[in-house]
Amino acid sequence: MTYAIIGTGNIASGLTRTLAAKHRVLVAGRDAEKAQKLASTVKNASAVAIDEALDTAEIVFLAVPFDAVSELATRYNFDNKIVVDVTNPFKADFSGLTFGYDSSAAEKIAELLPNAHVVKALNTIFAQVYERGLNFEGRKVPAYVAADDEAAKQKVVNALADVGFDAVDTGGLLNARYLEPLAYLNVQFGYMLGQGTQIAPAWISRQSA
Repeated sequence: MTYAIIGTGNIASGLTRTLAAKHRVLVAGRDAEKAQKLASTVKNASAVAIDEALDTAEIVFLAVPFDAVSELATRYNFDNKIVVDVTNPFKADFSGLTFGYDSSAAEKIAELLPNAHVVKALNTIFAQVYERGLNFEGRKVPAYVAADDEAAKQKVVNALADVGFDAVDTGGLLNARYLEPLAYLNVQFGYMLGQGTQIAPAWISRQSA
């Protein structure tokens, strides 16, 4: 498989290393020098222009700030691509979400990219988690995957499971309205309540009586 990462920040870096452990990864961004620097440090990763990434990759990961997506949508062709939205609509000072509960970043991105297959995933995972790997003392890090397109969602579930996530089908894209506040709660636990960044939200389950 060939995946594309659009973005060059800490999340993009972690995703690139995780995916490139088993697959080819194309790194693209508005700053070509930063994309080249990231790709040069990762085996199986190459820096390319955004257009080439979109033309070549089977799945495209948007690892950029949410506010940057509108510009990308106007400049590049995402038609018929599986686009994984990793963003969160956090306020600049991390005091809350810029919007939520009756909408989501993922749904707004789906409006910006009407001919793409938008999938919400990986927004609840700190960049620092990738640095130490996806195994938490024998338990895999959950990756919650929401989308309206069932085929696209299953491809993303399979892709993430393949590289070591506990990939969880999280229903339709509307459920991004709950995944994004969950990511903010994770930030509260990690930074404001002192739990640090080696954490990830997870559900426990057992058989009903």
